[in-house]
Amino acid sequence: MSSHTTSQRYLSTRGGSYNLSFEEVVLKGLASDGGLFIPEQIPTIPQDWGQEWLEWSFQELAFRLFSLYISPAEIPSDDLRKIVEKSYSSFRAPDITPLVTLDQDKQLHLLELFHGPTFAFKDVALQFLGDLLEYFLVRRNEHKEGSQQEHLTVIGATSGDTGSAAIYGLRGKKDLSIMIMFPKGKVSPIQEAQMTTVTDVNVHNVALDGSFDDCQDLVKALFGDSDINQSHKLAAVNSINWARILAQVTYYFFAYATLAKSERFKKGDRVRFVTPTGNFGDVLAGWFAKRMGLPLERLVVSTNENDILHRFWRSGYYEKKPVHGQEASGGFAEDGSKAHEDGVRETLSPAMDILVSSNFERLLWFLAFQVYGQGSLEEQRKTAGHRVKGWLEELKSSGGFGVEPAILEAAKADFESERVSDNETLATIRSIYLSQSPAAKTSKGTKGTASNGGYVLDPHSAIGVAAAQRSINRAPPPETHHIALATAHPAKFSNAVEMALKEEPGFQFTDVLPEQFIGLDGLPKRVTDLKRSDGLEGVRKLIRERVPATSMNA
Repeated sequence: MSSHTTSQRYLSTRGGSYNLSFEEVVLKGLASDGGLFIPEQIPTIPQDWGQEWLEWSFQELAFRLFSLYISPAEIPSDDLRKIVEKSYSSFRAPDITPLVTLDQDKQLHLLELFHGPTFAFKDVALQFLGDLLEYFLVRRNEHKEGSQQEHLTVIGATSGDTGSAAIYGLRGKKDLSIMIMFPKGKVSPIQEAQMTTVTDVNVHNVALDGSFDDCQDLVKALFGDSDINQSHKLAAVNSINWARILAQVTYYFFAYATLAKSERFKKGDRVRFVTPTGNFGDVLAGWFAKRMGLPLERLVVSTNENDILHRFWRSGYYEKKPVHGQEASGGFAEDGSKAHEDGVRETLSPAMDILVSSNFERLLWFLAFQVYGQGSLEEQRKTAGHRVKGWLEELKSSGGFGVEPAILEAAKADFESERVSDNETLATIRSIYLSQSPAAKTSKGTKGTASNGGYVLDPHSAIGVAAAQRSINRAPPPETHHIALATAHPAKFSNAVEMALKEEPGFQFTDVLPEQFIGLDGLPKRVTDLKRSDGLEGVRKLIRERVPATSMNA
């Protein structure tokens, strides 16, 4: 691929795949050796980037950044620009991901990522990914007819947030269908309504009378089923798809640019980003931004009580610590806390309830390449892939692995970590609401982040703010600014918000309810109930009845 730079070619973190195009990695999602795709080299931004880049719109910035990772031989520049414009045309805020200041004195800012169709940060990536997939398929089918045309069927299991964002990203797309399976009665009413009220013909919701584990098992079985794979081309859009990481890089640059243009920011000021995370994809995007040249001092990994990442940064050991029974119980079923895999501690921030952070593998590869890489470039890449493969095999067989001090020190060069409990999450929601700082202004675009003059955080965003407040003690103003990421709108996790604020004078949850949520549950729904006892054959039958097949010769 002579038309591609090294940052536009991709390899697998486990060493089994090299020299892949952007289109290949987007359509595959997961490498054949089980690894995740990464660019062969991380590109660097121009040294004089601040002269132009600070003035660009979100869309222009996204186009410029994406162009570093996507060859114009694959997507011509005019086409890529159109894809970007289309992807963010449905966002309610003019700035797409606006920055607001929570506390001027502490220089604490909040990056609002919930202005997309489903009110969650995942929209930033999944709107782009949906348009990418459609672009690739329409192009492949341009001179094909009938049974020769390719049709991609996206299959996924969800505990709520990912499902709705994926559906809104793929609804109505040509040559694409999406089937999302969720545990019946175990996702929040808002999230279920967001999924099931989408009645586009290419969207298929399946409610299974089981757990999230059961949904996940059936999805995995489908991908391994030779029968259905003979008739349908299956794909996934979960957080391991490289295009989702790439899309999220943009808002780190845009937030920095917004801050740098403010009166409070002075040349030489340091910036820390604080990211609530479960699967590590969101904060990993910030790391890519830093490696590209964005002058960030630190990224603060913020976890809830499912703290495998926090424990790694404290000890160098990456270990599952499953909990069961009463010890695992918590959160609100109405907010989706009961929908997760067995062994996860249920919390007030269910979108972060994980046992293993799947995107962490990508960082491990770059750390191994940095620490162990010797010899030719090819040998360095093989060594990194070999190390990652060994660590992941140990995780699978023994439930965890440890890294040498050199790897941990390399990780600490860019990251710090914090763990925030449910009680601390509630206390943060309450304290930010009560601070009523004159600087705590809401952005334009989405109703519902203020009540009675106070800013209202959702529980995931509160974890980021709590971690930022601790980081401020280590890196105080005026030299340092902190940007915490607000990953969801408070109305999506209403029970946790009400638990935190129900005793506060003047608080009314109706104040934080966006108009798009009012009457949502009364809209027509399309969902198919499936019994767990129907098993793989039941899902296979459903796909054949509802979803177009694809040409195996395509």
